[in-house]
Amino acid sequence: MPTVSMSVNGKQYSGEVEARTLLSQFIRDQLGLTGTHIGCDTSQCGACVVHVDGRSVKSCTTLALQADGADVTTIEGLAKDGQLHPMQEAFRENHGLQCGFCTPGMVMSAVDLVNNNPNPSEETIRENLDGNICRCTGYHNIVKAVKAGAQGMGG
Repeated sequence: MPTVSMSVNGKQYSGEVEARTLLSQFIRDQLGLTGTHIGCDTSQCGACVVHVDGRSVKSCTTLALQADGADVTTIEGLAKDGQLHPMQEAFRENHGLQCGFCTPGMVMSAVDLVNNNPNPSEETIRENLDGNICRCTGYHNIVKAVKAGAQGMGG
């Protein structure tokens, strides 16, 4: 069996994986980081979004072997020293979640968006979150949370 090695949330991990093991499976099953949610297994819902080398990827359709040697950040890796990341705090403050299932993927996608566009318009936010589905809300508070998160991140 091949071995995969990567940094996840600043800590080095390695393990044997079957060639068909998905990154989401490796993160959840082998590392025990269950904040990355599996919603569809078809890359439609975005609940599984993580950052690989600073870019958002849907981990349910990315092989663990594709992340070999990469720097991976999950939702668990955003908070630092007990302080929520500004985007996490903005989602909390602006009620950008209801059941919370989609929230980790939404937050990870929003952080990537703001890292590349520090002051996104509402239209840009909606366009960039198109690959993230929330079954509970009308997205109004999510967009509001992303705008507030962008300000909190310095945008």
